[in-house]
Amino acid sequence: MIHRSELLGTLDALLQPERFRDYGPNGLQVEGAAQVRKIVSGVTASRALIEAAIEAGADTLLVHHGLFWRGQSGCITGWMKQRLALLLAHDINLLAYHLPLDAHPELGNNAQLGLMLGLVGRSRFGEQDLGWLGERSDGASFDTAQALADHASYVLNRPVALMNEAQADIKKIAWCTGGAQSYFEAAIAAGADAFITGEMSEPQTHLARECGVAYLACGHHATERYGAPAVAAHVASQLGLEHVFIDIDNPA
Repeated sequence: MIHRSELLGTLDALLQPERFRDYGPNGLQVEGAAQVRKIVSGVTASRALIEAAIEAGADTLLVHHGLFWRGQSGCITGWMKQRLALLLAHDINLLAYHLPLDAHPELGNNAQLGLMLGLVGRSRFGEQDLGWLGERSDGASFDTAQALADHASYVLNRPVALMNEAQADIKKIAWCTGGAQSYFEAAIAAGADAFITGEMSEPQTHLARECGVAYLACGHHATERYGAPAVAAHVASQLGLEHVFIDIDNPA
């Protein structure tokens, strides 16, 4: 058991949130118990995850998507009241790290997705250098974009939407987890043969067809399942804490 401030200091030193221009606050979003014994990690601070953390006997919840975002009204009503009420009633700390958790070079979402897919990053691209560009760790290429999509679908256990399936000989692969469709043009400029992310918007279909670069939308949740548990497991081991990852299914 350690004090909450020690856990926060360890996480901030690891993830360096001060380096990022983010869409919401990183670090402690809701204050709970001063003494920390057990961390539950997950993707999003949904009511289902909070309830699961309570059932697991956690005093701390570490997530990628917290409760507070730029542009919110600030009113504590409806779903926000329900989530906060559960956290406060059970004295649970809510820790959230967004872009810092995407970016960590070994434990972050991009690093962990690359590891899952057998990709190795060689360089960074895009805003705040969040995009990764690399290749297969064995140095081979995918014969077709469909072969890459089939591989991603198998690893992530979900359907993958593929644009420009005609693209062949996929060597350079760019990726950025979550809602990173705006990084596609930067990936094209960086020389990628294919771009992997969570979501896609209407313009990406046309860009893929016109620029000859395959676009794979693999699911926002599916591509961001790996960073929070990797960070939490690392820190829990370092500090002698219990940790469990709880994955709340989300088809998005």
